[in-house]
Order: sequence, then C-alpha cells, then structure tokens
Amino acid sequence: MNLRRDVFQAIADPTRRAILLLLAAQSLSAGAIAANFDTARPTVSKHLQILLECELLAQAQNGREIFYHLNPNKMKEIADFIEPFRNMWDVSYLPS
Repeated sequence: MNLRRDVFQAIADPTRRAILLLLAAQSLSAGAIAANFDTARPTVSKHLQILLECELLAQAQNGREIFYHLNPNKMKEIADFIEPFRNMWDVSYLPS
C-alpha cells in the first residue's frame, strides 16, 4: 500500500521535527541520527522513510554509509505557506 504523505502531517510528529533540526546543522547517517533518540533504530528508520517520502530529506551514499540531509526546496515550500500568517505574530495582532 503506497500512501501519499503530506509534509504537514510529517512535521506534526515531534520526533520528525527533532530529526529535521538535527539535520539542519549537518548531514548524518541513520545510526548517528538514531543515537540522539531513546527509541529503537527501526522506529527512527521509519521516521526517516516518511521524511524521504515527503521529500523533506534527501540521501547520499558516501562509501558504505548513507547520509541524510535536508531538502531546502521542500523546506522553502513550508516556509512559503506559513509566510502569510507571519503578520499574526510579527505585529501586535489581537483578535477582537
């Protein structure tokens, strides 16, 4: 069964958001990512798979290891969606 994943569903999960924050600083292998969490490595692998399906991450092989990194174009799509709402927190927006 091939589910179409939505980027906003993907970033709704706190573990996946934490993975994105980790990868904002540098590319990491699955093992290095998993070392930052108190969950089983297969669980982290599932989160990585979801982020890959949404194209929030890309992967590159370096020797025997696969490194994950952010896909800046997809992250920009999220930022572009949120931008119109920025006025709500940038200015003193107080609903009546």
